[in-house]
Amino acid sequence: QVQLVESGGGLVQPGGSLRLSCAASGNRLSIYFMGWFRQAPGKQRELVATLTSSGSTNYADSVKGRFTISRDNAENTVDLQMNSLKPEDTAVYYCHVRTVAAGTGWGPGTQVTVSS
Repeated sequence: QVQLVESGGGLVQPGGSLRLSCAASGNRLSIYFMGWFRQAPGKQRELVATLTSSGSTNYADSVKGRFTISRDNAENTVDLQMNSLKPEDTAVYYCHVRTVAAGTGWGPGTQVTVSS
C-alpha cells in the first residue's frame, strides 16, 4: 500500500509563489500516475495537474501557465510549483498517486491560502 505525505503549504500574498511537495513510500512502488487536486470550501475536489510515467502532463485551465508539476523518480516525489497565485487558488491541496502493484493513495492534504 502506498503512503503519501505532503508539505509546502501556507499563507502567501496574491502574486506570490509556493512549492508543494509529496513524498510516496511503500513496498514495490511502481508509480505510473501522479497528480495534485484541490478542494475549496463548499466546492468539489478538482484536478489541478497530473503527470504520467511517460511524461505526459495535464493542467486545469485555471492554472495553465502558472503552475508546473514535476517528479523525481528516484525519490518517488512529485512537486507542484505555483506562481502568480490568486485568492481563488485558496484550497486544501491533495497529492494522488496510482501504482502498478501497491494500489492508489491520497495524501492528507495541505492548506494553501492566498490573501493579502
